[in-house]
Amino acid sequence: MIPVFALTSCKDDPADPSLSEFEVLTTYMAQQNLDLNNVLDGWVKAASGINVNTSDYSVPDYYIIDLRSAEDFSAGHIKGANNTTMANLLEEADKAGTKPILVVCYTGQTAGRATGLLRLMGKTAYTLKWGMSGWHANLAGKWNANAADFSSPNWVDTDDERPLNEFGEPVISTGEKDGAAILEAQVRAALDNSWSVTKTELLENPANFFVNNKWSLAHYAQFGHVANAYRLDEQLNLAGLKYLDPTATVVTYCYTGQTSAITNAWLDVLGYNTKSLMFGANGVVHSQLVNDEAAKKSAWKGAGSGSENNFGYYDSNGNFYGPN
Repeated sequence: MIPVFALTSCKDDPADPSLSEFEVLTTYMAQQNLDLNNVLDGWVKAASGINVNTSDYSVPDYYIIDLRSAEDFSAGHIKGANNTTMANLLEEADKAGTKPILVVCYTGQTAGRATGLLRLMGKTAYTLKWGMSGWHANLAGKWNANAADFSSPNWVDTDDERPLNEFGEPVISTGEKDGAAILEAQVRAALDNSWSVTKTELLENPANFFVNNKWSLAHYAQFGHVANAYRLDEQLNLAGLKYLDPTATVVTYCYTGQTSAITNAWLDVLGYNTKSLMFGANGVVHSQLVNDEAAKKSAWKGAGSGSENNFGYYDSNGNFYGPN
């Protein structure tokens, strides 16, 4: 019995040379509680839900990383924020010390991706919901311009879920042997990846992509979805990776583009070629979302969504712009 046990248990050993890098990585991520539900746990915070010092509108509890352009950062930012790029994200995060990190961008989408990568590296990080658009109305241009209704024959309202198929695993080739090293290599590679797709690109020909609708079955029919989209939400975890095609470009979309951005960061690290639909369903059926009692908190300018824009900010010359 001993030799048989040794042979059958070796596949559970990440150091086993017969394991693929994908197997080593997924085993390590499971051990480190880095399944998707853990990465998503409490990851986003609305400006109205954090401690803001209303005497100067600083955010004392967080180390703020702002990923917008240097020009836009100079024109207006949260007091004490630190401007950097995705390429330098990990190095900037190391400066946070023991403080949790609050990542901000224009809309919350790039910040969502960054937050996912930071959490995979063991950082305590959060995304500012809606980005700087959700801080002050003067900075809300990108969400104001992109929350819209968009007509396409490839956005349909059937409630027939596309049956899930099982696929093989993606190929990861970092050259590393242990899970921690593979994870870091994959995170660093993901910092440079192109990761978004527009609604026009997606809806023009959704058959070019493996499309995943990440919300409930009820909303899949109520608000519509991309034609022939799969619906992987509850099943989107380490055990459910078998339902994703590693040879395709995987597009995940959600209500706002924020959850799909952090989700696709996680998938990117696992070896999938991913894209996140910019602005999510808010860019296609915004009116339906903002007027629906159950969905309004996921809609730009929806009641209770945290997009009230009521905090002061500063430009790089020290000029203060007060709340509306």
